[in-house]
Amino acid sequence: MKFPKPWRHGEIETLQDCTVFSVGRVLAESPKTGERHTFYRIDSSDWVNVVPLTPQGEIVMVRQFRHGSRQVTLEIPGGIVDPGESPAEAAARELLEETGYRGGAPTPLGVVNPNPALFGNCCHSFLVRDVVPVSEIQNSATEETAVALVPQRDLQQHLARGEIGHALVVAALYWYELWRSAEL
Repeated sequence: MKFPKPWRHGEIETLQDCTVFSVGRVLAESPKTGERHTFYRIDSSDWVNVVPLTPQGEIVMVRQFRHGSRQVTLEIPGGIVDPGESPAEAAARELLEETGYRGGAPTPLGVVNPNPALFGNCCHSFLVRDVVPVSEIQNSATEETAVALVPQRDLQQHLARGEIGHALVVAALYWYELWRSAEL
């Protein structure tokens, strides 16, 4: 089987710094023709999301307004990995901030690139078991979350009805189902 060769990239020129991501332009050379073409990419720190599981078999999810879709969504907790923080530390922090829940040590489920055509970062998915409420939700000034406890048995119905539409959340829930089937 023949695979495409990587393109040679020049230096990335930052066009816009948007705080949580930056937009860059790069001139890349085709390995096939030698021609140069301009490409754009979005750079960000890595992201995390968390599948938090209660002792009763519920997944702790959040409802929040998303400015991109202009809708209230049903998602699992997640966010940006802060500088100097490991993805597992970020997962535990985001879980506590967005839900007020804490549990056992985060178990890695999988890593995906949000969209390799545009993004240079990854999203790390974790499972946190035995989560219980330990504090109030600690949202920043730019977010508001409300906890929704979803029984595991109802998860597929929520997905099938399109009530969970965030692609990275769907990916994390798939990773969780793979983990769960290996554990059974």
